[in-house]
Amino acid sequence: MRERDLATGYYVPVQAFGNLVPQLSPIRRWLDNRGYNFQFAYKGEALANVGGGLSKGMSYAHELTLVNNFDLGKLLGLDGWILHGVLMERAGRQVSYDHVGEHRILLSEVYSLSGHAAAHLADIYVEKTFLHNSLNINVGRLTLTHTYATSVLLCTFMVQCSAPPAVKSVQGWSVYPKATWGGTMRLRPTRDLTLRTGVYASADLNKNPSGWAWGSEDVTGVMLPIELTWEPFLGPKRLPGHYKFGFGHDTSGFADLIGKVPPAMNQFYRAHQKESRNTFYVEVDQMIYRSHGEHQMAGGYLMAGYVHNTPQVSVFSDEVYIGTSLLGIIPYRPYDRFGVMYSYYQMSNRLTLGQTLRYAAGLPYEAFVNGPQTHAAILEAYYGVPVVPGLIIQPSFEYMMRPGETSVIPNATVIGLKVLGNL
Repeated sequence: MRERDLATGYYVPVQAFGNLVPQLSPIRRWLDNRGYNFQFAYKGEALANVGGGLSKGMSYAHELTLVNNFDLGKLLGLDGWILHGVLMERAGRQVSYDHVGEHRILLSEVYSLSGHAAAHLADIYVEKTFLHNSLNINVGRLTLTHTYATSVLLCTFMVQCSAPPAVKSVQGWSVYPKATWGGTMRLRPTRDLTLRTGVYASADLNKNPSGWAWGSEDVTGVMLPIELTWEPFLGPKRLPGHYKFGFGHDTSGFADLIGKVPPAMNQFYRAHQKESRNTFYVEVDQMIYRSHGEHQMAGGYLMAGYVHNTPQVSVFSDEVYIGTSLLGIIPYRPYDRFGVMYSYYQMSNRLTLGQTLRYAAGLPYEAFVNGPQTHAAILEAYYGVPVVPGLIIQPSFEYMMRPGETSVIPNATVIGLKVLGNL
């Protein structure tokens, strides 16, 4: 494993290994030899709130993704350059909104913040690797949270995919299907050490919902991410781990979340001037046993992370998560994967203060807010079953504590099913 560069496979966001239609293999090889390969995937999530929350009921959302890769060396003679294009269709409803009463955290992964679109243009960028994979660059329209603060292990969970909510919920950290103009340089001086950094436009996550209307985006600044990743092989059994330390600075000017303060309170509390946002994160996972395969997913992992955002301008000031992802824990089911994770979310103290002051002055809360918002937590578990190559069935369980980040709505119990399929 150390002799091969397996980091790329570790960060791929689709986990349904293999293909449902192996008869297409000759066609795939023929196309690949001529400079084109593709992957078509379906992801469906049906989640039902069975206790607590606002009401009992089920919501369904799905995602169809077509990944296209063009070898520009074979096609145009531009050796080493690859053109990537990702088209995505998302549709359905979000159980968080419909039945749980939660409007800050999505309990179903594939729901689109910007609404339905038949063909989102999610990514389109060119990539080239230099110096025996020591240097890599990509430029175009990219989704930051499939490059920074992510991993396949996080994407086995619904709430945390493709990055922790405290990262992906804020402007600047674009998330599928929202891409943004920019580029990343990846420097890899040794096998175990990687430095990524880049420059990206920062724009509202809900603008340009289709991905095609580039001129409609209102760019307010630039996002400057940097991530250092250490990927050692530890212990006598040489078990891989991934230790990520990241930082992002968004130069956009954001309004103080205290909001409009009642006139009588102005002499004691007043909004700060607009300021930029900083995000700091640590994400750690370490394999604790190897099982059934020579790749970085072939085993059981422990994982944890912490995110901190500038509290004056970030809805989530902090997030902490801890979990595990275990392969083959039931006899005679060597490729099944079990995961469980607890995540805690601390709201901005400025947001809480503004809501408290307005309520004390007799003013109404904003939409979907039923009290001063302070914190919430989620316990999530899943059991993934690979039925055939290219198809995974994954029953899921989520228990949300303090929906709406208050104690007004009862804790919600959500169960459901996730299906992953690759053509």
